[in-house]
Amino acid sequence: MSVIQKIRDKYARWSVIAIAIALLGFLLMDAFVGRSRGLFKGSNSSTVGRVNGKSIDITEFERKVKQQENYTQQQMQQQGYSQSSEAIRSQALDQVWEQEVGRILMNGEINKLGMQIGKRELSDVLFGADAPEDIKKAGTDPQTGQYNPQMAQQQINSQKKKWTQEQRDQFNLYIDDLEFLRLVGKYNSLLSNTINFPRWFFEKQNADNSQLAKISMVKKPYTEIPDSAVKISDKEIEDYITKHKDDYKQEESRSIAYVTFSASPSAADSADAKNKLLALKEEFDTTKDVEQLLLREGVSNYYAGYINSKRIQVPNKDSIFKTPAGHVYGPYLDGGSYTLAKVMGEKQIPDTAKVRHILISTVQRDQQSGQVVEVRDTTTAKKLIDSIQTVIMNGANFDSVCAKLSEDQGSKDKGGVYDNVPSGQMVAAFNDFIFGNPAGTKGIVKTEFGYHYIEILSQKGSSPGYKIAYLPKQIIASTETDNNASNQANLFAGDSRDQKSFDANYEKNLKPKGILKGIATDINPMAADIQGLGASRSFVKSIYKAKRGEVLQPERIADNYVIAVVTEINEEETQSVTKARIKVEPLLRNKKKAEQIKQKIGKPTTLEAVATALGKQIETVDSLRMSGSSASTSFGYEPKIAGAAFNPANRGKVVSEALEGTQGVYVIRVDNVTATAVVGANVAEQRRGMYQQMKRYIESPQSPSYPMNALKKAATIKDSRATHF
Repeated sequence: MSVIQKIRDKYARWSVIAIAIALLGFLLMDAFVGRSRGLFKGSNSSTVGRVNGKSIDITEFERKVKQQENYTQQQMQQQGYSQSSEAIRSQALDQVWEQEVGRILMNGEINKLGMQIGKRELSDVLFGADAPEDIKKAGTDPQTGQYNPQMAQQQINSQKKKWTQEQRDQFNLYIDDLEFLRLVGKYNSLLSNTINFPRWFFEKQNADNSQLAKISMVKKPYTEIPDSAVKISDKEIEDYITKHKDDYKQEESRSIAYVTFSASPSAADSADAKNKLLALKEEFDTTKDVEQLLLREGVSNYYAGYINSKRIQVPNKDSIFKTPAGHVYGPYLDGGSYTLAKVMGEKQIPDTAKVRHILISTVQRDQQSGQVVEVRDTTTAKKLIDSIQTVIMNGANFDSVCAKLSEDQGSKDKGGVYDNVPSGQMVAAFNDFIFGNPAGTKGIVKTEFGYHYIEILSQKGSSPGYKIAYLPKQIIASTETDNNASNQANLFAGDSRDQKSFDANYEKNLKPKGILKGIATDINPMAADIQGLGASRSFVKSIYKAKRGEVLQPERIADNYVIAVVTEINEEETQSVTKARIKVEPLLRNKKKAEQIKQKIGKPTTLEAVATALGKQIETVDSLRMSGSSASTSFGYEPKIAGAAFNPANRGKVVSEALEGTQGVYVIRVDNVTATAVVGANVAEQRRGMYQQMKRYIESPQSPSYPMNALKKAATIKDSRATHF
């Protein structure tokens, strides 16, 4: 695991991702990459936001966003995932913003407390047992494979002498970030270690939980009064949310109504793509150099290895498998493309293989730029792998040689072993060696990464394997198709100058054609994706430049031209009566229903009188505990009822007032209260368990008690990203 991943895992919510780009690895290779230029060249005074009056510089912010984008793209490529660049950028903007806000707030707390890192502790951060992986790598003895802190320190000091001033500055920033993370850890520990639950708390809780009450009651559910009989005015809702402002805050957002005009490929466009592919079929069928033809046609991902038939998931695969080797099947539809499939070969191969290998690299991927760079020439690499093969054949231990010399970081710590490898997972040359030879075979294989010494340890199963070349031709909308959609959109926009004409135009001209009008609500200023439409940061920016009722000019999003009208603008403030009504109205309605029921009951004297007044039966609830649990299945959790039942002043009496519950109004009589033993009432264990539970709660980023969440709530934060990005 890299130094980055450790930091991301430990402080993923708000740690500084600038150090998450394996910066030290580049220092140790004596090859820093220059700083990325921001979108706002020369705007030294621009800020992207403020936190408690402290500004966040936009140039530095953009640099960190670029680094985060690069890092995310590399991680997704390594894990085999794909995502649009716009989505990755949106995530990076949010992540870096959270990190910058967190850093400012946390530095404020650290400075207030006077927390510092001394020289000895800094040395432990850099070279101790939990040192960053890049430093550990620099200090690992190649002969023993053991980490040596003194060697690591010597390596760093030796490299420092060769660095430029810019490289020294980069390293100092790296040290600052490591210090910051250690201080953050101290701060969190300081808070979590103050958690305490006194012994008396659990003794009292156990005593309360040991009580068992039997009550009789008359209940009038709120549902027995029709909602239509209780009216709630706007003034009542406004008064309520004024008293509970913290519960009804709203973020800045906007809503739109929109219509779309499809610019998706037409039937003619589909036929054109198919015809173009058919024109290539004979050449594809007869060519001796399939890879070159594919490259010429823009296909760069040809996999020239055998894949088990069970793992091949493409349309028409059964027909493709029946095609003789050397011949072509198709065209057939595969997603948004017509495709030709040429069967290059067929043979029985194992389902999975267990192998071990040692890699001597010729290239490596630059962790920051993502580019592949040469680390040694093929002649040198071949000599090294030949030497490795010789020493192993002469009796050297494979695991030891692998640990010392293999440059595959994913397997060297496991003796170079990959278990249950399916076909198609490894690069083609590696794949065909381990699936084209029997178990026990050993040999050298060259791939695009370098030279591998491979041993096939075992194989499982057997199925047909196929080597197939695919030639796709994407179905693309023609200029005519695109222009037609654009013209329709512009015509509609020209006749829709405000929301009233937008709606009228839709009802008259589009609705009869079956074109639907969409609604997108709660669009925040930094959104990059619109529900129902897809990703378009520029479209969101246009929405925020418009006034309420303004119709936006047509914009291309994915395969559609979109025309939208801004229907709602919500500022960052307390929710409006209209928006809050859906939550507040049921609360106030039940409150009014309770008043009506209580007025009908009057002052309770006996349950019989209350039952007569309400036309209800007297019910019995047995085995009621303070927690609200009861043997009665008809009685839900009602805190007020439990509180009244265990009030010593109410024993043997009818409670002197009707109780407003969550489900209705109750009048109760406490018939009896006894005590029972509480199972598992070990106070020491309860204290330990509650401490661990609360510690996890405080340390969870989703918890309101998480330190950073509490600091944010108390802070004054101005987010200006939407005006710049």
